[in-house]
Amino acid sequence: MIDQSRLTAAILAGGSGTRLRSAVADRPKCLAIVRGRPFLIWILDQLAAWGIRDAVLCTGYMADMMERTLGSSHGSLRIRYSREGTPMGTGGALRQALPMLKSDPVLVLNGDSYCQVDLAAMLGFHEDRLSAATLLLIQVPDISRYGHVVIDDRDRVTQFAEKCSPRDLSAPPPSGWINAGVYLLSRAFIASIPPGRAVSVEKEIFPSAINGGLHGFRGHGRFIDIGTPDSYATAEKFFASVQIPNFKSEI
Repeated sequence: MIDQSRLTAAILAGGSGTRLRSAVADRPKCLAIVRGRPFLIWILDQLAAWGIRDAVLCTGYMADMMERTLGSSHGSLRIRYSREGTPMGTGGALRQALPMLKSDPVLVLNGDSYCQVDLAAMLGFHEDRLSAATLLLIQVPDISRYGHVVIDDRDRVTQFAEKCSPRDLSAPPPSGWINAGVYLLSRAFIASIPPGRAVSVEKEIFPSAINGGLHGFRGHGRFIDIGTPDSYATAEKFFASVQIPNFKSEI
C-alpha cells in the first residue's frame, strides 16, 4: 500500500480567474479570501492533515504575490514553486513541474476547488486497478455547469460529456458525476504530456487517455469550487464547518 505521507502534491494555481474578476480583482483566484484566509490555505491545511510533507505549487498569474503570501512552509508541509513564464495550461504546468515531483503516483489538486475525500481509500483504489490516472468524482444534483464523467462497471472512464445547454427550468436538473479536481497520476502519465507548450489536462490529456488506464474514484465528500462569483459567494458557509488546525498561518 502506498504511504500517503510520501506523496508529493502538485497544486495547479496558475490561472488568472477571469470569471471571478468582478468579485476578486486584486489577487489570483486561489488567494481569494474565505473566512479571513486565502483559499489555498484551506487546501494546504488538508494536505498537512493527510500527513503530506511536500507540495509544489504550479504558478503563473501574479506568482510573486503567491510566493509572498504562502512562503516556503505550512506547518510541517514544505512548499516549493514551479513558475511558468507564459501561460501553459493545467497540463503544460504539470509537465513543467515534473522534475520537482518525486513520488509515484503524484497527488494533483486544482487550486480553486476543495473536496473532502478519503485519500487512503483513493490510493488503495488507484493501486488495486493498476491505474495510470485516477480522477476523484463527486455526484452533484445539477451537472449543467460542470459537464460530467461517465464510467463503466469497472470504474473505467468511458466519456467526458460537455456542459449541458441551458435547461428547461420546469424540468428537474440533470444529476451526475463530475470531475472534482483531485487526481492521482503516475509519473509516466505526466511525462506523456507534450512538453514546452500550453496543454489542458482536462480537455486534451484526459479525453485522449480513455481506454488507457484512466479510472474514476467515486467519492462522497463535500465539494466546492470558487471559479465564479456565485460559487465564491457560497464559500464562507461551506468552510464554516471545516476545522482549522492549530498550526494555521496568521495570513
